[in-house]
Amino acid sequence: MIIKTSADEIQNFLVDASNYSGFCNAVYFPENESEIASILKEANENKTLVTVSGNGTGLTGARVPEGGIVISTEKLNKIIEINKNEMYAVVQPGVILADFQSEVNKLNLLYPPDPTERNCFIGATVATNASGEKTFKYGPTRNFVLGLQLILPNGEMLNLERGEFRALGRRLKLKSEEGTLYNLELPEYEMPKTKNASGYYCQKDMDAIDLFIGSEGTLGVITKIKLKLIPQPEKIFSCVIFFYDESNALSFIQKAREISYENRKANKANEIDALALEFFDLNSLKFLLVDYPNIPSRSKAAVWFEQEANSGNEDMIINKWMELISDLNGDEESAWVALSESDRKKIEEFRHSISAKVNEYISIHHMKKLGTDVAVPDEKFNELYYFCRNEVETAGINYVVYGHFGNSHIHLNMLPKNQDEYLIGKNIYNNICRKTIELKGTISAEHGIGKLKTEYLLQMYGRKNVAAMASLKASLDQNLILGIGNIIAKEFFI
Repeated sequence: MIIKTSADEIQNFLVDASNYSGFCNAVYFPENESEIASILKEANENKTLVTVSGNGTGLTGARVPEGGIVISTEKLNKIIEINKNEMYAVVQPGVILADFQSEVNKLNLLYPPDPTERNCFIGATVATNASGEKTFKYGPTRNFVLGLQLILPNGEMLNLERGEFRALGRRLKLKSEEGTLYNLELPEYEMPKTKNASGYYCQKDMDAIDLFIGSEGTLGVITKIKLKLIPQPEKIFSCVIFFYDESNALSFIQKAREISYENRKANKANEIDALALEFFDLNSLKFLLVDYPNIPSRSKAAVWFEQEANSGNEDMIINKWMELISDLNGDEESAWVALSESDRKKIEEFRHSISAKVNEYISIHHMKKLGTDVAVPDEKFNELYYFCRNEVETAGINYVVYGHFGNSHIHLNMLPKNQDEYLIGKNIYNNICRKTIELKGTISAEHGIGKLKTEYLLQMYGRKNVAAMASLKASLDQNLILGIGNIIAKEFFI
């Protein structure tokens, strides 16, 4: 096992994509679960802080250490099995998502979770319950995790298969491979009825595996993952529609969402049922214009949508989408329609490039990222959207808005030019989180809490419930060594 301690060798492990930075004494590179167990046993005995590191693509500081040591999962990077007949795969946590999806696709299978940054490690996507465009139809990573192997903070191993262990009400009993019994009391807070990646997943009678999905490296180190796969669709219809009135774009998304839900519920195969429903505001289109000069100059907004199809129903589905586009005054003439898989990839790159350009901007300006990850129930979304836009426009802060509007999930990224504007933006961010909570939404729909959003989680759930989360964590991490500062503010462990 390699251990690095020199400053130049560990520098890359002290930051993430949010520009948040930290410090540590050493970075460990284990190659199997036994080495991870050994590291954690020693750290637990010495009460040394441990931070688990993915590939550094996160946006909340979760992998950034604040002392102690780092466990990098990059050498646990094997695809152990892809079972085509039973449609599952078993992987180690350091497998890169894009590489895994490529291997799965070769077998005409699909792993739907698709965060914008696909250079991430699969272990990190499980640790944050990551999601992406296809979440509109398939839901987040949680829906595709069938099994987990973890090393607990004391070095013991825990194996979980979905459906094997369930809570009895709010009480959950677990047993490690070494025979230790853990009696956990699940907090009683109510999670928002929307896409959500804020805090521990806790419900009555829940499956034990769901507690660890989205726990952000605070309850155990993931060493093996069993993932559900589905058949690769024969075709995917992909299209970007430009609108000359923003309200028409928003109405188009709302109507497409409603129709998709209705048809999905009725199991209608030849009707509109979106795979993805994504929005770009005028500022986003301007931000992308240099790289995409074919964006129509009169556009005020754009919507990207996708839907699965086959040779038997593709024409019917396209016609129904075109009718909806016409009804909501989208510009059919300027639409970007994917006529091949390479065309679809180009449209997908267009969607992903906005996130990359925002990250490039904050890096050049040496700022921490000021981007919302909020989501609300569908009926509250327009109220949230106009509130967010009014906040930044009143303050005169440059911004772009894009994101998973099908899921009522908004990424508003502020682009401050200096420290004064950054501080104004921080206050706006706080106002947006407060408004989201007021609307019964979540302050993090897909990126997690990490170290940067603990104060907002406290606003969302209240001190009593966050304290209950801290007690739950302490039941599995009695010496409080693992991922301290992630999800739960350090003050709850003093």
